[in-house]
Amino acid sequence: MENLMPDRAIATLTALSQGYGDRLVIEELDLTVMPGITGLLGPNGAGKTTLFRTLSAVTPPLSGSLELFGARITGEKEARTARRDIGYLPQDFGYYPAFSVGDFVRYCAWLREVPEKDAGRATDLALSAVGLTDRARHKMKSLSGGMLRRAGIAGAIVGSPKLILLDEPTVGLDPAQRLEFRSLIRDLSGQGAAVVLSTHLVEDVSAACDTVVVLQDGKAIYRGTPAQLADEADPAAPGDSPLERGYMTRLGNRDSEADVAC
Repeated sequence: MENLMPDRAIATLTALSQGYGDRLVIEELDLTVMPGITGLLGPNGAGKTTLFRTLSAVTPPLSGSLELFGARITGEKEARTARRDIGYLPQDFGYYPAFSVGDFVRYCAWLREVPEKDAGRATDLALSAVGLTDRARHKMKSLSGGMLRRAGIAGAIVGSPKLILLDEPTVGLDPAQRLEFRSLIRDLSGQGAAVVLSTHLVEDVSAACDTVVVLQDGKAIYRGTPAQLADEADPAAPGDSPLERGYMTRLGNRDSEADVAC
C-alpha cells in the first residue's frame, strides 16, 4: 500500500449529532482522525458503535458535518465513493455460513468495489496478513471464534482501505493472536492508513495506539496519547495499570476544565 494522505485528516466530524428517532446518541461532536492508530474507549452506551456507523458513511449525520478523505459527505453519491476506501468490522458481522473464507474476503473486496483484476491478489494478501492462507478453502461456519474474528479483520483490510474501523476486533483472540493483530495494525498505519480501534481492553490501546479518545454519553471527554492519559491517573482510582486508572479518573471527572480541549 502506498503512503496515503500522511499529513491530512482522514476524517473530520464538526458539531456532529447522531441518533435514532428522537434519541440523541452523539451530540455536537468535534473529532479529527489522522493517519495512525486511534483507540476508542468508553463505557457501554457511550456512542462508540454509532460513531463507527457514522464514520463508515453507513448512517448520515442528523446534524453537523462529516468529511472523509477531504470531501464533505452530503448524500449517498459522496458516501458511496467514500465507502470504497473504508474497511469496517462491526462487533457482530454477518456472513454466509457456506462461503469459504476466501469467498468471504473476496466478497468484501467486491463490496468495496476493488477492481476485479486486483481482487484476487488483494484477497490473498489480506488472508496472509491474518494468518488464514491455509484456511482459504474452509467454510466460514467451520471456523472457531478466534479464526472467525481473523476472517472479519481480513474482510476489513482487503483492498488497502484508507480508513479501517475495527469494533472489538480482538474478542476471541488468544494472547499470541492479539500480539499478531497489534503488529498487523502497526503495519497498516505505517503505510498511511488511519485505524480506529474500539475496545474494552485497555492494554491493547496502551500497546498499539498513537492516540486515545474517550467517549462518554456521546461526547469526547478526552483526546491525547495513552501516556498522557496514564499521567492523569488518580492513584485511588480503580484499575490494574496507570492507563486503566487514568481512564477511570477521566470518566469520573467529566466536568473538568480540561474536557473543553477535546
